[in-house]
Amino acid sequence: MSAVAAVVVTYNRRELLRRCLNALDAQTAGAPDIWVIDNASTDGTGEMVKARNEDHVFYCNTGENLGGAGGFSWGVRRVARQGYRYLWVMDDDCLPEPGALEALLAADRSLGGQYGWLSSRALAPDGTDQPMNRQRSTPYRDIAGYEGDCIPAVMASFVSLFLPVQTVRDFGLPIAEFFIWSDDWEYTRRISRKMPCYVIPASRVVHAMRSGGVVNIATDTQDRWPRYRFFYRNDVYLYRREGIRGWIWLLAKDVWHSVQVLMHGPHKGTRLAILWKGFCSGIRFDPPVRGIDEQWENNR
Repeated sequence: MSAVAAVVVTYNRRELLRRCLNALDAQTAGAPDIWVIDNASTDGTGEMVKARNEDHVFYCNTGENLGGAGGFSWGVRRVARQGYRYLWVMDDDCLPEPGALEALLAADRSLGGQYGWLSSRALAPDGTDQPMNRQRSTPYRDIAGYEGDCIPAVMASFVSLFLPVQTVRDFGLPIAEFFIWSDDWEYTRRISRKMPCYVIPASRVVHAMRSGGVVNIATDTQDRWPRYRFFYRNDVYLYRREGIRGWIWLLAKDVWHSVQVLMHGPHKGTRLAILWKGFCSGIRFDPPVRGIDEQWENNR
């Protein structure tokens, strides 16, 4: 049994997942145990994983599509109870470079374990930095760059997040009810309020996502508009915890997105309704924060 378990959430992206598994197997620190958390894919994902017949790869089907947030909550809870020391959390389109895990483990030793989480540098397939995965130095500002060995941060994505299992025990699980978007920001911010957290630039991954732009209903494709109700709702939950400054930032962002909607594209009323209904829903949104030993309906 490895000390490290990689928790990989997937849904109907068999070939991307295959590349992710190959990258994990190629780690210079040795392949971690790999837990594939499948949100009930219908594209043969389970058959592909099982056909690899690898003793260190474990396949778990959630039984339904819980969304990214639900998948991470389901998977982190299940894997954190297996006796590992560390979790390495990622999406199925995350392709760690061979030295990514080795750099995270070296940082863990250098810091003496005194941190909440560590985050890798995420690159686009062309080698440039992936803007959607740039970590935050404050809840409102991206880190300035990736110079240095260990950069303080307060928010990071689930595209290569490394954390001790004890952190999960202390702070609970990602919030499943977010479904998609901002669950990683909320989780990492929940931890960074109490513990120092860091970006490790020497740990590099390629995030092979189809679209690397910043999330914004004003510029995204029409087929993705309905899911934005989660984004604008979840952001309210996240930033209202930052007090008055958080509310000011929220309103400024959503007003700016509204202006962009009015400036670009068709169906302006539809998109504005999604944005502001999501905002209003977020004011009342109060999901539970569960611990790893707490039972819940979709995590048996």
